Amino acid sequence: MTPALQGLLTIAIGVSGCVGYFYLSNQFLDKVLFPPRGPNAGRNINRANMIRPWLFLFPALAALGLYLAYPVVETLRLSLTERVPGGGYKWVGLDNYSQMAAEPKFWEAMRNNMFWLIVVPAMSTAFGLLVAQLTDRIRWGNFAKSLIFMPMAISFVGASVIWKLVYDARPAEQDQIGILNALYIFFGGAEPQTWLTVPFWNSFFLMIVLVWIQTGFAMVILSAALRGIPEETIEAAILDGANPFQIFFKIKVPQIKTTILVVWTTITITVLKVFDIVFAMTNGQWETQVLANYMYDKLFRANDWGVGSASAMVIMLLVAPILVWNVRNARKEME
Repeated sequence: MTPALQGLLTIAIGVSGCVGYFYLSNQFLDKVLFPPRGPNAGRNINRANMIRPWLFLFPALAALGLYLAYPVVETLRLSLTERVPGGGYKWVGLDNYSQMAAEPKFWEAMRNNMFWLIVVPAMSTAFGLLVAQLTDRIRWGNFAKSLIFMPMAISFVGASVIWKLVYDARPAEQDQIGILNALYIFFGGAEPQTWLTVPFWNSFFLMIVLVWIQTGFAMVILSAALRGIPEETIEAAILDGANPFQIFFKIKVPQIKTTILVVWTTITITVLKVFDIVFAMTNGQWETQVLANYMYDKLFRANDWGVGSASAMVIMLLVAPILVWNVRNARKEME
């Protein structure tokens, strides 16, 4: 059977299953469980109407429980246990967390994640806001926006390969194909530099890749927010003699402050989960380790599921408050 036919068959089975579930569950509720007849007809109708929404929500709740709640519970269990040679697990309490906290690589990952959290959301949001404001004022603004948004269509690994070529270093006697080294030599640099092996600064070279990708996302959201500002407030500011900088910083930015925060926090969540870029470009070497890559190393290279799961719980605990705040903020916006 061809993959296309398999896909169509899967869709047909899924849709038929949903329709069948809703039809049969309704029939069971109305005909068997609470039939709207007899001396208790009114009470049965009320009970059926109370249960019906939950009956319809049950498949979605079951799927969410299976794909979201169960992995969290299982990861927590693994983080509190240790594999026993020969099979099985034994309870070790918080030992995995203690072991993780004693490893320099974990603290290197925490420190680098903190730098990523400070630099990437700030630069992506600032560049996105700047581009959104400037491209609204030029004739070819939509074309410029398309170019800036294009990196969003590239996978993190694909973007890493592109930027690895930008940072590429060849021996001094050869032509440099890396743009950064070509510029470095052009402006008087003595020897080509292997930029990704320079501690501390190499993390910033990796961050640039994510900033390049996320600026397009920030630009689209902030551009829509800027266009939603009432023209009357801007015209009133112009009549009062405000210059373009005052209009931007004192009129526009305060009115889209909530949107800026949502963009900021959304990128922050992405940063906490960053893995692909570091894995593809340095694999966590030369002091570029981050939490997600540390977790991958523990789970799939060291086969240490206890510490790997403990680091996964740390990432979840760091992401959860930002996620909750973002959802609550989005709800306030809708109200």
